Amino acid sequence: MTFENSILTIITWLPVVGAAILLFTPRTSVNAIRWMALIVTVVVFVLSLALWQSFDPSNPGFQFVVNMPWIGDSIGYRVGVDGISVLFVVLTALLMPAAVIASWEVETRVKEYMIVFLVLETLMIGVFTTLDLAMFYVFFEGTLLPMFLIIGIWGGSARIQASYKFFFYTFIGSVLMLLAMMAMYWDAGTTDITRLLTHQFPAGMQTWLWLAFFASLAVKMPMWPFHRWLPEAHVQAPTAGSVILAAILLKLGGYGFLRFSLPMFPDASDMFADFVFVLSVAAIIITSMVALVQTDIKKLIAYSSVAHMGFVTMGIFAGNALGIQGAMFQMISHGIVSGALFLCVGVIYDRMHTREISAYGGLVERMPQYAFAFMVFTMANVGLPGTSGFVGEFLTMIGVFQVNTWVAFFAAFGVIFSACYALWLYRRVIFGALTKDSLRGILDLNLREKLVLYPLLVLTVVFGFYPAPILDTTAAAVNNLVTQYATATGVDPAVARAEAQVQLDHAAPSGEGEAAGEAPAEPAAAH
Repeated sequence: MTFENSILTIITWLPVVGAAILLFTPRTSVNAIRWMALIVTVVVFVLSLALWQSFDPSNPGFQFVVNMPWIGDSIGYRVGVDGISVLFVVLTALLMPAAVIASWEVETRVKEYMIVFLVLETLMIGVFTTLDLAMFYVFFEGTLLPMFLIIGIWGGSARIQASYKFFFYTFIGSVLMLLAMMAMYWDAGTTDITRLLTHQFPAGMQTWLWLAFFASLAVKMPMWPFHRWLPEAHVQAPTAGSVILAAILLKLGGYGFLRFSLPMFPDASDMFADFVFVLSVAAIIITSMVALVQTDIKKLIAYSSVAHMGFVTMGIFAGNALGIQGAMFQMISHGIVSGALFLCVGVIYDRMHTREISAYGGLVERMPQYAFAFMVFTMANVGLPGTSGFVGEFLTMIGVFQVNTWVAFFAAFGVIFSACYALWLYRRVIFGALTKDSLRGILDLNLREKLVLYPLLVLTVVFGFYPAPILDTTAAAVNNLVTQYATATGVDPAVARAEAQVQLDHAAPSGEGEAAGEAPAEPAAAH
C-alpha cells in the first residue's frame, strides 16, 4: 500500500474505526470518549492537509485513484479527488474537530453522540471522494440518518418535528435522483463516474435526468423555495449539529451540481440556466428580507445561508470560469464563516440558554474578545473586502455579469440586504448599554472557545487577502469543466479556454499558469 492508493481510504474510513473503538469504551469514561473523538478528527484533518499538499493543482483529472470492482465491472469501490472535490475533504476535516470541541459540555449520551458524529464524518467525506454512482448515493443519503439523530435526540424542545421535517424533505427529493441514476446505468452500462463524464446522454434524456437530480440537490443546498426545512432544523439542532449542517451538508448540493449536472447534462443545464438564475436571485433577495424580521439569532443566520447559497447556484450555472471559481470559493468561505457564526451563537447560548436577540445587548462591555471574533465573522458574512466572504461573491458576480447583466444587477441587492440584517444583529447583541442584570456576570471566551474560533478567524482574514491557495487548487479542474461544458453546448472551445485562462493566469503560482492553461481539454477521466 502506497501513500497515493491508501490516503483517501484512510481519511474516509478512519472516523468509523474510531467510532467502533468507542463502541467498546465504557459509557462512564466520558472524558476518554471525548478525547478519543477529538484525536480521531484531528488525525483525519492532518491527513487531509497531507493530501492537499500532495495534490497536483495543474492536473485537471482525478488523483489518488483506487478502482476495485465489487459487483461485476459496473459497481465498485472507486475513490479519487480532483480540484473540485479535494478542498471539500479538507473543509470537512477542518470543521469536525471544531464540532467535537464545541460539544465538550454535552452531558447526555456522550458516547452515542460522538459515535454519530464520527460516522457522519465518514459519510460526508465519502460523498466527496467516491467515484462510483451507487456509492455516491449511499454516502449522500447516508448523511441523513446521523443528522436526523443529532437533531432528534440532542436538539431543542421541538426537535422531533424538526428532525422528521429535515429527513423527509431531503429523502423524498433523493428518490427521484435514485431513479435517474438507474436510468444512467441502463444507458451507459456503468456506475463509474469517470466513464460517465465521457458518456453523451441523449438530449431528451438529459432534461429528465437534470430535473431528477435537481429535485434532490436543490433541497439539499437548499435553494428557494425548497428551504422550508432548514431554519427549523438549525434552531433545534445542537451547536455542533448546526455547524456541520451549514458548513458541510449544504455544500453537498453545490458539489452535486458541479459533479453531475454541468458535466453530464450540459444541454439541460444550459436550457435551465435562466430558471436557476431566477431561483437564485429570489433566494438572495427574499430570504435576506425574511432574515431582517427574525428574532432568533440562529434562524437569522439560517436564512442568510440560503441567501448565500443563491450566489453559489448563480455562479455555477453561469458556466464560465469566473462564475464557477467564485461558487467554489463561496462554498469554502461559507463553510468557514457560517460554521463560525453558529459557534458564536453557541457561546452565548451556553451561558444564557436563549437565542432571542432581545435577550442581549451591550456584550462588548463584558465580552470584548467575543465581540471582536463575532465582528470579523459578521463582516465576512456581509462580504467586506479583506475577508473571504468578499472574494466568492465578487467572482460570482463578475461571472454572472458576463452572462446576464440583469441577474447580476438584482443579485447585487443581496449584498445590501446582507449588510442590513447582519449589522442590525451585531448592533443589537454587541453594542448598546448593558441594561439587563442577567448579562452583568457573563464571562468572555474561555480557552476551549478560543481554540475553536481563532483558527477560523485567521482563515477568514488570510483567505480574504490571499485567496490563491483555494483558486490555485480549483483552477485547472474548473478550466477543464468549462471547456467541456462549452464544447457540449456549442460554444467555441477556444473562446471558452481563453476566458478560463484569464482566471488561471491570476490563480496559478508564478511559472505554473502556462502549464495549467495548456492542459489538454480531455475529459477528467482520461487523466
